[in-house]
Amino acid sequence: MPGHRILTTLAKPIFWVGSSKRDLMAMPRPVMRSLGMALGVAQYGGKHPSAKPWKGEGPGVFEVISSLEGDTFRAAYTVRFPEAVYVLHCFQKKSPSGIRTARNDVQLISARLKAARTHYEAHDGRQTR
Repeated sequence: MPGHRILTTLAKPIFWVGSSKRDLMAMPRPVMRSLGMALGVAQYGGKHPSAKPWKGEGPGVFEVISSLEGDTFRAAYTVRFPEAVYVLHCFQKKSPSGIRTARNDVQLISARLKAARTHYEAHDGRQTR
């Protein structure tokens, strides 16, 4: 069909690390839809326009942001592994220090990225950086 693109790429599976899926499902429905759509784009190898690099963990780690009624919600995920997308953390930003993300959220993302790497290597059998 003219003007329509047919998706020929298979979706990568999404793996939810820790409580990330439960945390996403507890968010307001419009936020859940917005963040879920961005994760869906990542599953097909794309990058949603609202996705931006997560600072501090190197390439392949992104965050998407959704706002609703003055509140900010985020999902951090990695596409670092060729066969999967790992959702590392979904949270409402409540940092007391302005725009900076709370230290415990940053540390949780780092720890969950390590857990994702361990899981991927155990199930895929390949070493990653």
